[in-house]
Amino acid sequence: MSVEVTRAAESLAPSPDRQAAGRARHSRPARASGLRSVRGRRARAFYLFAGPWLVGFLALTVYPLGYALWLSFTDSDGLSPRTHFVGLANYKEALTDPDTLHSLARTGVFTAITVPLTIVAGLLLAVLINQPIRARGLFRTLLYLPAVVPPVGAALTFKLIFDRDSGAANGVLDALNMNGVAWLMDPYARWVLIMLTLWGVGNVMIISLAGLQDIPKELHEAARMDGASAWQSFTRITLPLLSPVLFFQVVTGIIAALQSFMPLLIALDPTPHGVTAVPESNYFYMINVFAQYFANGRYGYASALLWILFACILVITFLVFRLSKGMVFYNTAPETATTKPRTLGGKR
Repeated sequence: MSVEVTRAAESLAPSPDRQAAGRARHSRPARASGLRSVRGRRARAFYLFAGPWLVGFLALTVYPLGYALWLSFTDSDGLSPRTHFVGLANYKEALTDPDTLHSLARTGVFTAITVPLTIVAGLLLAVLINQPIRARGLFRTLLYLPAVVPPVGAALTFKLIFDRDSGAANGVLDALNMNGVAWLMDPYARWVLIMLTLWGVGNVMIISLAGLQDIPKELHEAARMDGASAWQSFTRITLPLLSPVLFFQVVTGIIAALQSFMPLLIALDPTPHGVTAVPESNYFYMINVFAQYFANGRYGYASALLWILFACILVITFLVFRLSKGMVFYNTAPETATTKPRTLGGKR
């Protein structure tokens, strides 16, 4: 009888496997709740630190963009509380307005001239100061200093230098017994603007210099041992490995040039009468937008102009990315390297 009772008790007692399974079932909810609490703390920390930026992004970027988009479909003058919905009338007018189209063409020409010149000048300066010469740090500092000057200050400085009556440029011409030039009027105003753009080439130089110093020296030494000339090393090694940096400069340079607004500060006549005093060669797209906003009070039309510029920048950037295939090469880790260089947007 006692043996049968013992066997029945053993059959009713949980086995070690059952005990382990039970403990696992009880530990799963605790582990899941622990993971949820960790994730919650991380999410709260993320929103705590990113919250100020998110608020600023929504208030200073998203809302102005949305408000400008709504204005572009109205006849708002910025003062009257009553506005009328005009649909695509502003866009149709912008695409048929000769002043708008000419200003966009001038901006395109300015971009096509200054972006390549800036990149080439910055690369040449970076190659020069990357050489093992004395006082290299001093030269880097001196060449980079103009880029530190605020754009408004640089523009006003150039306006003083090229002033028609008391500028230093005409002072030099007078010392050489030459007639002074109205630098800030047509046809010279455009070249003053280009000189101002090249004067601030220090940013491009520093970025190119960082890219040059990231290239392994062993590659140039191996090429030199194989009998390659300096030009061959530059074109076959330096430029391909520097192509991501140059591509970045092309994209950012195009975007900045298309939005250029500093000509308004340097291209005015010494006795300006508003934006009407801007020389025709420097009457760029953003100056036309400024004139429509503050001189003509056409907020709806000016907002449409800004959205057209945004669309143009978007299309041009997309085309630059598409055209960069096969010309932009990126370094790969040794374990993931392939025989064919990886191109931007392309396949390995």
